[in-house]
Amino acid sequence: MKNIFEYIVTRLKERSTWLGIISLVTAAGLTVSPDQTQAIATAGVGLAGVIAVFTKDKT
Repeated sequence: MKNIFEYIVTRLKERSTWLGIISLVTAAGLTVSPDQTQAIATAGVGLAGVIAVFTKDKT
């Protein structure tokens, strides 16, 4: 159980994990009204941009 928790925590520290989660949540916006879809897409892209700017790339 400890190994699974450590694996999840390690993945959550990666930028790609957060960008993937945001992408999935943003894509889920396709099932709501068109106005809400635009707002969700804009928020998702904005949040992904913030994560990309403020997280370090692996070297």
